[in-house]
Amino acid sequence: MSLKRFDSLVGELKRTLAGLADKRTGDNTQYAMETIGLSAFSVFFTQSPSFLAHQRTMEQNKGSSNAQTLFQVEKTPSDNHIRDMLDPVEPQAIYPVYERVYEAFEAQGILDTFRGVGQTRLIALDGTWYFSSKTENVNCENCLKIEHTNGEVTHYHSAITPVIVGPGKPYAIPLRPEFIVPQDGDTKQDCEIKAGKRWMDKNGAFYNTGNDTILGDDLYAHQPFCHRTLMNNYHFIFVCKTDSHKHLYKWINLLEPGEDLHTYKVRVKNKGKWEHYTYRYANAVPLVEAEGSMKVNWCEVTVRSKGKQIHHNAFITDWEITDKNVAGIVTAGRARWKIENENNNTLKKR
Repeated sequence: MSLKRFDSLVGELKRTLAGLADKRTGDNTQYAMETIGLSAFSVFFTQSPSFLAHQRTMEQNKGSSNAQTLFQVEKTPSDNHIRDMLDPVEPQAIYPVYERVYEAFEAQGILDTFRGVGQTRLIALDGTWYFSSKTENVNCENCLKIEHTNGEVTHYHSAITPVIVGPGKPYAIPLRPEFIVPQDGDTKQDCEIKAGKRWMDKNGAFYNTGNDTILGDDLYAHQPFCHRTLMNNYHFIFVCKTDSHKHLYKWINLLEPGEDLHTYKVRVKNKGKWEHYTYRYANAVPLVEAEGSMKVNWCEVTVRSKGKQIHHNAFITDWEITDKNVAGIVTAGRARWKIENENNNTLKKR
């Protein structure tokens, strides 16, 4: 299967949507399930609070709507009808689309261009909310909740949305999500870390090539998750903040510069301006203050231009760090911003 054209992707999506469970009976089927599903998908190309109103406005002003031109939807269902028909559908019903897109990109060699440190494929994990409500009667059994000090309760839905990213790549490739929902037999509320572990456990057989690096923010940089990542045969690069890893930074501050704490500097021209990169790194640093603590490798980067600091970040990784690869490790770690700034912001804003 070739997915070099957008209409090929729409065709794959349409075939999957045609198989969605339909709760309707008899002749009450003005809109086919694939039409309803494609209409919902086209919402990501609008920023209007009313999908149907937006499509009708486009038809009046331009003679056609993006539902027609991009998704071949001739008759547009109402917002409420879309919600009513798709709410009962399990998200896993559209996972075959993720799989076929992934397989097609792999066969076409596209995924080979998404490589980072050690020529590994970079998979960024991040959680995002896609629904929230402070209204008492607008929630469901799958909602997570936050109880505020003022007595208010926020109900919300969230998910882990993994993507394949690449340094310098202007886009990311979404993979199967993992929803953060109450789990059978678990009395504690589900969370991003638990969902991240489930994602690795469930999807390793399909996505794990044996040459992959998991990227994540500071939330993932704790010992049990790092262990789980290695158990699933992944490398990792996670953001490591000072306020949440006080023991690690206390240890680093005690290291002897030059012997155990290394510094590497380089000057880079970026958009016509010189930037000065200072990398510091140390290997085999204890992650937590406990006997048998996991040893990780730590690095940080400080970027200055015209005497002013313009960027600073730090990471932990299982990759052994040297002068030759420290810049590549940091670049890979920073590539995960693609998921925060674009992939998930699309979900939140549209």
